[in-house]
Amino acid sequence: MKTFKYISILVMVLSISSCKDFLDIKPQGELTQEAFPTSAADAQLATNAVYATIRGWHYHSGGFPILDIMSDDAHKGSNPNDALNTVGPYDNFTHTSTQDGLDRWWSTLYEGIKRANVVTEKVPLIAMDTNIRSRYIAEARFLRGLFYFDLVRAWGGVPLVLTTTPPLKVPRSTAAEIYAQVETDLLYAVARLPERSTYSSMELGRASKGAAKALLAKVYLFKNDFVNAEKYALEVINGTEYYDLEPEFSHANSREGEHGVESVFEIGAFELESALGNQYANTQGVRGTPNRGWGFNRPSENLRFAFDAADPRMDATIIDLGEVLDGITIQGDGTTPDFVYDNNGNIIERECYNQKVWIPGTNTASQFGHNRRLIRFSDVLLMAAEALNENNKPADAHIYLNKVRERARNGNPAILPDITTTNKDALRDIILNERRYELALEGHRFWDLVRTNKAAAVLGPLGFVSGKHELLPIPQNEMDISQGTLTQNPNW
Repeated sequence: MKTFKYISILVMVLSISSCKDFLDIKPQGELTQEAFPTSAADAQLATNAVYATIRGWHYHSGGFPILDIMSDDAHKGSNPNDALNTVGPYDNFTHTSTQDGLDRWWSTLYEGIKRANVVTEKVPLIAMDTNIRSRYIAEARFLRGLFYFDLVRAWGGVPLVLTTTPPLKVPRSTAAEIYAQVETDLLYAVARLPERSTYSSMELGRASKGAAKALLAKVYLFKNDFVNAEKYALEVINGTEYYDLEPEFSHANSREGEHGVESVFEIGAFELESALGNQYANTQGVRGTPNRGWGFNRPSENLRFAFDAADPRMDATIIDLGEVLDGITIQGDGTTPDFVYDNNGNIIERECYNQKVWIPGTNTASQFGHNRRLIRFSDVLLMAAEALNENNKPADAHIYLNKVRERARNGNPAILPDITTTNKDALRDIILNERRYELALEGHRFWDLVRTNKAAAVLGPLGFVSGKHELLPIPQNEMDISQGTLTQNPNW
């Protein structure tokens, strides 16, 4: 059951079939915001359009997994010369305001915000079932909160647009103002969204009360509001809606776990090289033989050896050459070196791939069917553990931290023993490291290092400069378009 697969097809069919009727009635130029949305069917289409934003390739940090590449978890990957000048600079923090992808990411997030604003502004005026109308608006506000959360983490204070008719020039709001709006949108969603279990199989993937609470807990972590982070994480964990860990760690991101007990919010997709597919996994898929993608986001040696030697999550995170997956031997790309060495003969990079995006199949198109999990229950457990530790409740933090470790050891009592330390600083570091092992290559690590003030120490050897690289530069084309309205981030 894929998120909105059938709904997406319905949207396309309705759009195509209604186009002829529309052209028969009035000129295309007369299709304005006054004419759409005006009906219950329009309200559904407008809401689904907001969701369509997150399946677009550009939603994923502009197309390439730059957040992982900028962390210590990964390198650019792919063939050594492929996108060397466009994606490569993220690997060593030499990117600039004109770097590839920044403008795509920024504009996609604002496109999603525009679509959400259509729903929040126009749908309340439609005569329709009041419960469905309320839900559509809450869904749009959840997604708008998600988009602004991405924006504020990536760029800090950004223009705040909450209407379909904003002024031509909108200056940057402060980061605090953006966070306040994210909080407002998510609290609205928490109060009005249904639980996940109330959705039909045709609606899996729509925002739920649990997803809104989980995202809100993460927002509070970034704000260092650990009291509220604890509150909302525990409401997801202990609420009436059932969430749990998949018995097998490898299923948490694979086909077996799609819309499963561990999935709090995910993006569904078809195995199609079209708008119904999701190119996120194809961008990182095995390059060469089998040809499953471009091979970007190659796991680093640092990540490989960060795992406990017996931690099964390492093998479930990294695909190595010669490994057999679903009966297919991974041979890799003939033009990519199997190993890269430093002057002392130490391996500094090897050809390997992100196993978390692997989808069984025989062709490249199959990778487009990967459902990216934006929020997993294990993430919520670790958020709860972190907040509880910061709130001086180490014994409670152990419960959720050790639940994640228990699943990881897969019944082997000889590995990954329960954590018992009550030292706050030590436990803080242990939880951060556990997030790395559990959530590696899922886009969390860079921001986790930044928000915990560890980025300079960990990423400094890779080129990270404190006071600059915590944020991305505002895309230069946006600076130019603003005609002086936007100001650039410090030191860019």
